[in-house]
Amino acid sequence: MKNQGSVSSRTPASGSRSLRHLLYASPFYHLTLRGRTPDTLRFSPPAYRLGDPEAGRGILEGFFTLSHHRAQLGQDPWIASMDDPGQLADLHGFSWLADLFAIGGDEARARAGVILTSWVEHNRKWHELSWRPDILGERLSAWLAFYEFLSADNENTKVVLLEMAMIQARHLGRSCAQAPGDARKFKAIQGLIFASICLPGAESLLESSLDLLAKEIRTQIFPDGGHSERNPSQLLDVLSRFNQIRALLLAAHEEVPLDLQGVIDKVTPMLRALRHGDGGLALFNGGFEEKRTLIDTVLAGTGVRGKALTSAPHSGFQRLAAGRTVIIADTGKPGFSNARSIHAGTLSFEMSVGKDRLVVNCGAASTEGEKWFAAMRSTAAHSTLSADEIDSVQFSDDGSLISGPKIVECTRREADGAVWLDTSHDGYKKTIGILHRRKFFLDASGEDFRGEDLVEGSGGRSFCVRFHLHPGVHASQVQGRDAVLLKLGSGAGWQFQASGGVISLEESIYLSGHGEPRRCEQIVIAGPLHGDGAQIKWRFHKI
Repeated sequence: MKNQGSVSSRTPASGSRSLRHLLYASPFYHLTLRGRTPDTLRFSPPAYRLGDPEAGRGILEGFFTLSHHRAQLGQDPWIASMDDPGQLADLHGFSWLADLFAIGGDEARARAGVILTSWVEHNRKWHELSWRPDILGERLSAWLAFYEFLSADNENTKVVLLEMAMIQARHLGRSCAQAPGDARKFKAIQGLIFASICLPGAESLLESSLDLLAKEIRTQIFPDGGHSERNPSQLLDVLSRFNQIRALLLAAHEEVPLDLQGVIDKVTPMLRALRHGDGGLALFNGGFEEKRTLIDTVLAGTGVRGKALTSAPHSGFQRLAAGRTVIIADTGKPGFSNARSIHAGTLSFEMSVGKDRLVVNCGAASTEGEKWFAAMRSTAAHSTLSADEIDSVQFSDDGSLISGPKIVECTRREADGAVWLDTSHDGYKKTIGILHRRKFFLDASGEDFRGEDLVEGSGGRSFCVRFHLHPGVHASQVQGRDAVLLKLGSGAGWQFQASGGVISLEESIYLSGHGEPRRCEQIVIAGPLHGDGAQIKWRFHKI
């Protein structure tokens, strides 16, 4: 298993984990997973994620789209060299089967069958990565969802699939609770629920899998419907899984637990709150824009009507909307359930006008090994204030979290269609000795958006307030350099003005999750800190 070699030694194992792995790796353990193989499925899952025909055609040529990154793996991906753990998880999770299914036809079906049987040849026995509960659960969900596609007119693929699905379901029943304690655990649970309903002989797993689902919903989903990782893309993925589980339960005439229906009702307006006017998602904490058709499909699948949530105090997001303007602000403490998804963007915001994005955060690297990974997590990659060019969240050299804001406050007020926010965070208190306070105001027309950044405290040498502009925005600094003219993609004109620092236009980068990084510009307001803090006022208004 060439493409897994560097993963198993990435992190030191705890004593209990080491003992489990010794057990799983023993030649006798595999014998305990043997049992009767069913002849067919009891049910086929009625819903799974949307596939991308373009990505499917790439697979036929040896290219896989994994973690928003296109990787050339050839005709047998299991012998290709790959080091990124996120891409490896996606590859072994088989969710890309949806892309081959989107093409349809004999060639795509045959390719899928060959890759599946080759995976079994390389991974028939337990391996720390490929049999990790979340990856195994994702794989089971995909195999069962595309059972008809995979097994039609191919008896060998059908037999191999059913035999290995039962073996893996038995192992997942024992290991599901040990899945990573973040959104990945929902992948493991979904696989266990799918197996318990679809595979004859696995019915006894249903009750425990639904108990695990209820427990993780209570642990990971906030009362306002947000997810503990505070990543919009992750929230979309979790909601999609909830939809899929509910659809299968209904198809099998099983009762839908109140916890599941309740969380779908809560997450749906929260996800709507994180959408811009173009239908895509805001870029916070490792999230991507995502495809509008996918978001529309997931939201429609919930059956939940209603407007976007405007205030999400538990998740730490605020949505200001008036006229054609939408402001989405990060007003929460960094999540700690998955340190790799944390970005140092506290009090950053994004702004769109109609279908045009105006102010953005820089986005996220699609893989941990990518050169942009660390840079995209920095405070400088977000539309907010930084001091002394250091981050409001401190990361260690290996990317893990050291410290971050302990107190993040937000007060919201509305009157006559206008909205005010008064926010603050203490992420610089320990490192520099200052407090960052940020105020927002959006008028009722949506054509006048004002803000104020305050640095309170005697520490620090300098400040820098950044407003990253979407690549579709053309910016030009007016004579005198006290304002910036902004032309949006639709042709609409806006103006930016500020006081309290020197305004400049600088280069920036934008990673939306769609293709390669794109060049863009950023408005920068910079100035010194003389021991008495600073006050920076700024304004975006339509012209």
